[in-house]
Amino acid sequence: MTMTLKIEKYSDADSTTIRLIGRMRQEHLEELKSQMKDGGPSVALDLEQVILVDVDVVRFLGACKACGVEILHCPQYVEEWIAKEWDRKG
Repeated sequence: MTMTLKIEKYSDADSTTIRLIGRMRQEHLEELKSQMKDGGPSVALDLEQVILVDVDVVRFLGACKACGVEILHCPQYVEEWIAKEWDRKG
């Protein structure tokens, strides 16, 4: 059985945290963008339970960070990959 992405959203009066669980791929980005847009002004992404990402997701996460979206519990390999992608762009 292939594990796909599960998205869980937790909101309170001030902020929204979106927890991503499983394998995140480019095909999930539109749904995630929609969830983020509906999350209000303060959105954080929790990657603690993400087990795999692709290059499109890494680029998206880098853009999110650049726009001030908080990335929680980001796996080290993803952090390093984001940094490499941003170094390549700049």
